[in-house]
Amino acid sequence: MMNYKPLWILTFAAVLALGGCQWKDVKAFNSASQESSDEASEKEAANVTKVSVSGEAESYTFSITIESPDTGCDQYADWWEVLAETGELLYRRILLHSHVNEQPFTRSGGPVEIASDQIVIVRAHMNNTGYAGNMLKGSVDTEFVEFVSEEAFAPDVEIQEPLPENCAF
Repeated sequence: MMNYKPLWILTFAAVLALGGCQWKDVKAFNSASQESSDEASEKEAANVTKVSVSGEAESYTFSITIESPDTGCDQYADWWEVLAETGELLYRRILLHSHVNEQPFTRSGGPVEIASDQIVIVRAHMNNTGYAGNMLKGSVDTEFVEFVSEEAFAPDVEIQEPLPENCAF
């Protein structure tokens, strides 16, 4: 009886050699796929890029600039919010529609009842991916700078009122 095992191994080696496919190519493909997935996740995030504040103590108006990959009501930044350092929701501005052709965009809201020296975190939310973008941290008295949390920051407020009822367009 003939042993086909050496023939199978030679055939497999020939396919690899002729096709030019090597294990390092497979690893490179997997790495590139992961990078593409990471880039897609970043693109689906609502990023707070600027915070400006006006008004008086206990009654500030926040103007927030957001950059988001809005495509319509199926994917849009649906709110921005101001949180205490403890994660307590201090203010949420509901965005009533997508901003497909207006990127980045700025929307104001208030009054936000804080002291001028109270440190707050400002972040935005996507209707389909939640909290994933850049957050800024600061106070009325100081500048707002990027805030990075090692773990999900205050995830429970996502279900806290007020929440959007619908999307106009």
